[in-house]
Amino acid sequence: QVQLVESGGGLVQPGGSLTLSCAASGSIFGANTKGWYRQAPGKQRELVAEITAGGSRNYADSVKGRFTISIDNVKNTVYLQMNSLEPADTAVYYCRRKSRYGSYDYWGQGTQVTVSS
Repeated sequence: QVQLVESGGGLVQPGGSLTLSCAASGSIFGANTKGWYRQAPGKQRELVAEITAGGSRNYADSVKGRFTISIDNVKNTVYLQMNSLEPADTAVYYCRRKSRYGSYDYWGQGTQVTVSS
């Protein structure tokens, strides 16, 4: 059974930084996309950043230049480094692992990020 566990959320002032982690337990086989999503109150869940099965990195326009997604394959952990945080970044952040061919689609439980002075 695969589980994705996010950590690193919290309260930060505007302009601050946070690093989110998504640790995967269990074996995940095959090429997959590793993604970070977020959902703010009253809004739909949206893609923030991803590393595709082919290794490309994609970012939402709103976070380009501020957020960086990375992976430690030894630890099987995906990170989201968030800099220059803004109140609009306040949301619950979720990580996701989706297989290239649709055989699995795992989500974490989410971690709250609040940007406020």
